[in-house]
Amino acid sequence: MKVLITGGAGFLGQRLARDLLARGALRKTLQNGGAPEPITELVLLDTTPAQAPDDARVRVETGDVADRAVLERLIDADTAVIFHLAAILSAEAEAEFDLGMRINLDGTRALLEVCRALGHHPRLVFTSSVAVYGGDLPEEVQDDTALDPQSSYGVQKAMAELLIGDYSRRGFVDGRVLRLPTVAVRPGRPSGAASSFASGIVREALNGETAVCPVSGSTSIWLLSPRKAVQCLVTAAELDSAVLGTRRIVNLPGVSTTVDEMIEELSKFGGSKAVGRVEWVPDEVIERIVSSWPSSWNVARAKKLGFSGDASFHAIVKVYVEDELPWAEKKRA
Repeated sequence: MKVLITGGAGFLGQRLARDLLARGALRKTLQNGGAPEPITELVLLDTTPAQAPDDARVRVETGDVADRAVLERLIDADTAVIFHLAAILSAEAEAEFDLGMRINLDGTRALLEVCRALGHHPRLVFTSSVAVYGGDLPEEVQDDTALDPQSSYGVQKAMAELLIGDYSRRGFVDGRVLRLPTVAVRPGRPSGAASSFASGIVREALNGETAVCPVSGSTSIWLLSPRKAVQCLVTAAELDSAVLGTRRIVNLPGVSTTVDEMIEELSKFGGSKAVGRVEWVPDEVIERIVSSWPSSWNVARAKKLGFSGDASFHAIVKVYVEDELPWAEKKRA
C-alpha cells in the first residue's frame, strides 16, 4: 500500500508518519476482521523537506500542493490512502487571503482532480476545523448545526469539505473529513494559527519562557492532544465507507476549557513561577476569531464510529510532559 501525507513536514504530518511506520500497515476495513495491508511506500510532501527516519519505505518530496504537476508526479494508481493535512492556518489565512485560498481551497481541488483523472478511488482523510462554525451558535453544537464561518480560513475549510463530499458522492475519492479541535500542546515555536496561544501558555511557561496570551481568561476553547489527533487520523483511514454513508464529516471529541482553567492546570505542573510567565497582551483580531468558534459539541456519532478524545485538559498537559518534557516528569515524580 502506498500512502501520501501532504503537509508531511508539519507538526501532525511528522507524528502521523512515525505512527504509520511503527504500525507498518493499515486496514482498508475494520468490518468482519479485515486484514491490514502493509505500507510499502510513505510519501511525505511539503514545501520544505520533512525530517524522516532512515527507512526504505519513506520518500521525501518538496513541492506546492496547489501545483497540479507536483501532485501528478506523486499520486498514481498505487496510492491507496492520502492524508491531506497541508494548510495555511487560521491567523495567516486571515492576513494573507490569496495564499489561504490557493493552498486551502485550490490545493484541495487540485488534489481531488488528480485523483478523479486517475480513476482509482483512493481513501482521502482531510483535516478540517472548528472554524467552519461561527455566528449565533447553540450551547452545544450538533452534527446538523449550520456552518457560518467567521474567518477566511473557516470559509476555505468549509468549501473544501463540500468538495470532498461531492467528489465522494461521485465516486472519485473515498473521502472522510475530520473537524479537528485545536490541537495542543504542540512542541516547537508558535504557529500561524489563531489558537497558537493554547499551546504557548503551557509550552513556553514550562520551558522558562514568556507565554503571550492574546485573549481573555473567560475565552473557551475545544482541545485535543497531538497523540489523540494522530489516533483519530488513523481511525478515519481505517473506517469502512459503509459506516459513514453519505455523511462524510465527523466532529471529533475534544475537551472544552477556558483560558483561566488552563492557567489553573498550568500551576499544577509548573507552580507559580510558570503561571507568572504568562503575559496578557490583548489582540482583538485573535479574540474575534477564537471567540467565534464553538466550545461544546455533541460527539455521540464520532464515539460510535470509534473516535476518542482526551479525558481532561490535565490529561492533555500530561501527554505533553510525557512526550516532550521527560525531565519535568522526573522532577514531579
